[in-house]
Amino acid sequence: MPVLDSVVNWARIKSPWILHFNSGACNACDIEIIAALTPLYDVERFGVLLKATPRHADVLVCSGPVTRQIKDRLVRIYEQMPAPKFVLAVGTCACSGGVFKGCYNVFGGIDAVIPVSAYIPGCPASPNAIIDGVVKLLGSLKAPKE
Repeated sequence: MPVLDSVVNWARIKSPWILHFNSGACNACDIEIIAALTPLYDVERFGVLLKATPRHADVLVCSGPVTRQIKDRLVRIYEQMPAPKFVLAVGTCACSGGVFKGCYNVFGGIDAVIPVSAYIPGCPASPNAIIDGVVKLLGSLKAPKE
């Protein structure tokens, strides 16, 4: 089955489907994530497609801190994604809680609730940084050459 595994891994690297989730952000990072998906940046050259359902997504792109109100929804969406699944924390709030850290209704960054595969810092994170993070995440999936 190594041939089948290599084909599946190749397909996963060449066509990542992403799901965008706002867990309580101020919308600045959301605007930058959507900007990265426009034809100006042309992420489709990497095979990146935005999906509306977690059942078809490979990568969960999260922005904002995790609030008490959204925690259960975020966990449910993460559990609905097929394995292997990856999570990108986009922006300072998603990475660490940002300016909302310590608030009574905020747990912190995304990693306080679900495992995060890559962090993309910035307030807001630029579309170039978001694309670079996705490409580096996919590059880490490639098998090392022997």
